[in-house]
Amino acid sequence: MNIDIEWARDELTNFLNLTNLRPTGTLVSTRKANYGTESQIVASAQVVEQILDRVLPRWRTEVPDDRNKTVNRWCQHHEAAQRADAVLLRDAEVRERLGDDAPQLSAAAMHRWVWDGARSLWGSGHFREAVTAAARKVNAETQNKVARRDVSETALFQSVFSKDAAKPGQPRLRLMAGDGSDTFRSVHRGAMSFAEGCFAGIRNPNSHEDGLPELPEHEALEQLAAFSVLARWVDSATLDAP
Repeated sequence: MNIDIEWARDELTNFLNLTNLRPTGTLVSTRKANYGTESQIVASAQVVEQILDRVLPRWRTEVPDDRNKTVNRWCQHHEAAQRADAVLLRDAEVRERLGDDAPQLSAAAMHRWVWDGARSLWGSGHFREAVTAAARKVNAETQNKVARRDVSETALFQSVFSKDAAKPGQPRLRLMAGDGSDTFRSVHRGAMSFAEGCFAGIRNPNSHEDGLPELPEHEALEQLAAFSVLARWVDSATLDAP
């Protein structure tokens, strides 16, 4: 798992200690108090929620929250932290014992444009919409980089990755120096075709086809990875303007 496990477990342990429940001293209420103060718990939760989003991306919908109102407002967080700690403790062991020690891909480790766009929808299990949101984010950030609003998606990437020299109002993105070599032409032709495939083959069907079933999580992760590759190319490219 692409995470500092020792640090994450320390943060989770601290949060669990703060949110452990103690009697309130009254017999008429089912609500319990925490050992930590509210300010201590809130401060810890700012970090712990990010750990939970990485380790258990759907914790907000999969971990029950019914006890938040009847017992304590931090019950859902507390149980999610317990689950996440177990995952961190035993993830490597489980994968080794089950014979699946292959590398794992985390959406949160993808390019920030992609995960920033997808995060909220991904956490609620809306995987197809999450991929679409990520695609929009990559498109918008590319427009920002080249300062263009007149074109978008396929037409935008055909322009920015064109092998032609930059023109007024049509800057280019260069993935390598324009030395006129076959490699230069191949790299930019490939980037242009790859971007077209991402938008025509992934983004458009996800956005325009009604009644499609929800994407399985692993397929949505593969689609996010494609946009992450494109985002890294754009982000690392050199802007060539006339």
